Amino acid sequence: MKRSLLFTPPALADNADYTTVNEDEWSAVDATAIDLSAASSPVTISEAGVYQLSGSLQGQVLVEAAEDALVVLVLDSAHIDNPDGPAIEVRGADDVAIHLAEGSENLVSDASSYAEDAEANAAIYSEQDLTISGSGSLAVQANGNDGITSKDDLVILSGNVAVSAADDALRGKDSLVVEGGSVVLDATAGDGLKSDQEDDETQGYVYISGGSIDIAAGDDGVQAQTDTIIAGGSLAVSAADDGVKGEVILSVGDGQVTVTESTEAMEAAYIGISGGTIDLTASDDGINASGATELGAADSGAAEPAAESAVGPGGGMAGGGMADTGERLEISGGSVTVDAEGDGIDSNGSLSISGGDTVVYGPTRAGNGGIDANGAISVTGGTVRSLSAGGMEVGLGDDGQGWVLVSASLGAGQEAEIVDESGAVVATFTSRKQASSVTYSAADIEHGSTYAVNVDGVEVGAAVAGEGAESMGGPGGVGGAPGGAGHGPGDGAAAPGALGGFNSGEMPEGMKPPEGMEPPTS
Repeated sequence: MKRSLLFTPPALADNADYTTVNEDEWSAVDATAIDLSAASSPVTISEAGVYQLSGSLQGQVLVEAAEDALVVLVLDSAHIDNPDGPAIEVRGADDVAIHLAEGSENLVSDASSYAEDAEANAAIYSEQDLTISGSGSLAVQANGNDGITSKDDLVILSGNVAVSAADDALRGKDSLVVEGGSVVLDATAGDGLKSDQEDDETQGYVYISGGSIDIAAGDDGVQAQTDTIIAGGSLAVSAADDGVKGEVILSVGDGQVTVTESTEAMEAAYIGISGGTIDLTASDDGINASGATELGAADSGAAEPAAESAVGPGGGMAGGGMADTGERLEISGGSVTVDAEGDGIDSNGSLSISGGDTVVYGPTRAGNGGIDANGAISVTGGTVRSLSAGGMEVGLGDDGQGWVLVSASLGAGQEAEIVDESGAVVATFTSRKQASSVTYSAADIEHGSTYAVNVDGVEVGAAVAGEGAESMGGPGGVGGAPGGAGHGPGDGAAAPGALGGFNSGEMPEGMKPPEGMEPPTS
């Protein structure tokens, strides 16, 4: 089922089934101790309670309790290796928690392969909600498929968790939440963090509010069927495909996001950045707002593109000459640095920058630009600096703060200054890559005034603010800056910066955070 993404992304609806088992909900005082070294496989837990597991087991720990049971597994130096399937499998219970005892080192590993139709196909597999907490460590060696999977909600509150998986590292089908802890993930052929519920549009999201996460992924670093929301913590990603992706919304309100390797570093239909420190590297586009679809496509089982819009001046399409398909990319705060060989910042719909510090090191070859949008571009605040090969650069609109686009040749590592007509330095910067054009916007840039780029005191290019350099033409370029949408959003469209009614980095309206966890404030 697809949510309508035409102009206004609806916030996730109430998810009353969201479940977290907090440490104050149970006590280890009366825990049942199980010596795995003296047990035979499977070690079956059929009643609610707290169970302390220690020792080594060649086989499986199986939880098969009543549907209203709370089961807590305290791993206290437990080593579980099952060559025939999951090391820990939960088939029945209400909620299950895995707690890592203080000072303990725990290890689980599973089968080298699974049948193609196997339902339980992870080293730790749960049919129910699963919460991981504690101050000990857990190493997961997933030889056959995924590392840790919950068919419901998967929540990591704390602990030191390291997963090496043949496919996906962590998968919470209904939702995947990381509130704290240290999480190191190696997903050889799959995604690092994944939530893939397709049948309920209020689920299938990834929510990160704390902790330290380090991901190496053979596919995507973070992949959400609906929304990826980052409200805190530290996320570092190296991925063969997308770094951080939400099929609907990608929101960053706080925290640190670093993507060192990716094809596209950030991708979603609606991207909102209101805070945090973001540093992205991509072989194609750095930040890409794409993929808007209409709800009606759900009936046919295939997504359809949203209606075309954003006709620019003279009847041509705005931006680079392509149709505006309804996506939105909004930056209202934070520090954003992009190093990309495709478009640095690219929206198939509109682009709005109202705050923060945005730096783009764009492509070194012509054919892409540092900043690109098919729809209207609006810059009303913050600072923007983009360096690229030139030829595909666009203006930054005429309804906001001043901007200047200068044709200037710069070498990698070269320091440069932007100066006004009086010779006063407006900005200084170092070019990370070779570049042929510089775009700069800030509150003190005045349209109609001339600005120059100097290297070692020598002018290498100049332009009039709001007009750009004549040599920068190209399709949809400076000579035809993006115009307003010819067929813009009608009544009910979200206001710029609202991303459909919720602030970037916050839980969408109606979606409940884990019990005991307060949502971030903007």
